[in-house]
Amino acid sequence: MGEQKFDVLPRGVNQQAFLKAVEAFRKLLGDENVLTKPEQLIAYMKIMMPVDEAEHAPSAALTATTVEQIQAIVKICNEYRIPIWTISTGRNFGYGSAAPHHRGQIILDLKKMNKILHVDPELCTALVEPGVTYQQLYDYLQAHDLPLMLSMPAPSAIAGPLGNTMDRGVGYTPYGEHFLMQCGMEVVLANGEVLRTGMGGVKGDNSWQVFKWGYGPTIDGLFTQSNYGICTKMGFWLMPRPPVYKPFSIKFDSEDDIADIVEVLRPLRIAQIIPNALVIANALWEAGGANVRRTQYYEGQGVTPDDVIERICADKGIGQWNVYAALYGTREQVAVNWQIVTDAIKALGKGAIITEEEAGDTEPFKYRAKLMQGIPNLQEFGLYNWRGGGGSMWFAPVSQARGSETSKQMRLAKKILNKYGLDYVGEFIVGWRDMHHVIDVLCDRSDPAEFKAAYACFQELLDEFERQGYAVYRVNTAFMERVAQSYGPVKRRVEHAIKRALDPNNILAPGKSGIDLETFKG
Repeated sequence: MGEQKFDVLPRGVNQQAFLKAVEAFRKLLGDENVLTKPEQLIAYMKIMMPVDEAEHAPSAALTATTVEQIQAIVKICNEYRIPIWTISTGRNFGYGSAAPHHRGQIILDLKKMNKILHVDPELCTALVEPGVTYQQLYDYLQAHDLPLMLSMPAPSAIAGPLGNTMDRGVGYTPYGEHFLMQCGMEVVLANGEVLRTGMGGVKGDNSWQVFKWGYGPTIDGLFTQSNYGICTKMGFWLMPRPPVYKPFSIKFDSEDDIADIVEVLRPLRIAQIIPNALVIANALWEAGGANVRRTQYYEGQGVTPDDVIERICADKGIGQWNVYAALYGTREQVAVNWQIVTDAIKALGKGAIITEEEAGDTEPFKYRAKLMQGIPNLQEFGLYNWRGGGGSMWFAPVSQARGSETSKQMRLAKKILNKYGLDYVGEFIVGWRDMHHVIDVLCDRSDPAEFKAAYACFQELLDEFERQGYAVYRVNTAFMERVAQSYGPVKRRVEHAIKRALDPNNILAPGKSGIDLETFKG
């Protein structure tokens, strides 16, 4: 049998060198953990961005099970200048999926490193490996009857706490700022050394998951949204399950209500009357969550007409804007805060409050209530059925939590999306003082015209929002370089100086967040 010939190669690596590297990987990991055949790589090539899949095709994929194996992998990568793109639970829909940043990078898949290493029910902490999913951790808490609550993104069951936190994702409970709740990382550096952040470097110390800072510079954040190391363990805090949990929604019937919604709710959020990151979802986002397909109501091309949206709202009992929030605590605490919330909405003079008892088993209330209670589910994947065709890119600009900002962003986004024949499908997630405006740019990847339009639309969204002083906090792999430019040349020079110091051979995920020694000209 002749030697395998690889159709896809890493940048700057020839067939002979790559074959030697693959042989070294096989000797280290075994044949079953070194995937090079096209049919084995299909799962790592599925993308939802409107770009050619070939641009993000991996040359191979590795599955590792130990820290020692990862140390040995980076040694081989340094020897042969092989770039690796690390994933954990293997999903990142809307932000690039599992595919690498650019063609030829090897996927390092850590899904088999899926041990829940420790959960402390008294201090409410956990320590997990990269492959642990929210569903797995939730099942563990349930099986051991631990009174702890998770915070997770949506959809959540197949996502994992380590990967989501490393990309600075957010959730929907009072612990929804996930990086804020992270405490202690173990990281394999490009030279193979193992770094433990915070208190983790002190021999015999037992405070790794309770004290974030340690001594000297705090460097955990350097490893989030970066390519400076491979995180192999992460600690984080869990919320004690409260005796009373009261989810609710508020339905608003006019798109123009968005500014008033934020102004009335922001003070309650900052004061922790409403302690979780509240969501304000528009009608079409809700339609997706209720499993509505566009073709059920409209067969035409381009933007969905307003009268069609109004008919969907009437049929499904949803508003033009739909607020989701929850109260947590003792019976007395919840009763007092509920009075404050209802009084505020009454004073506003608009908005219909819907309780869990009133909503019953209806979607999308049901899955939202689960999210805010830390119960994983996959219901929000219904968004992808709204338009169909497998195309999705999340556009997520950040702003102050002000009503004026909300109105401005909504109108600007809607104008640009509609220009390209695409629907505005969006929600605002109000943190303590910030807002993430998450828009799903949905398109049919099988339609060449829509494919092209969606790409141009995303470019214009980035350009126009930047002109207005807004930038996104996270983006898909096709636009990482473009977004990095938004944050200015000084930040980029610092990022690349750190990269040169920690990874001079540029082997760890080149291109992640625009950090790539080979292409940077700053």
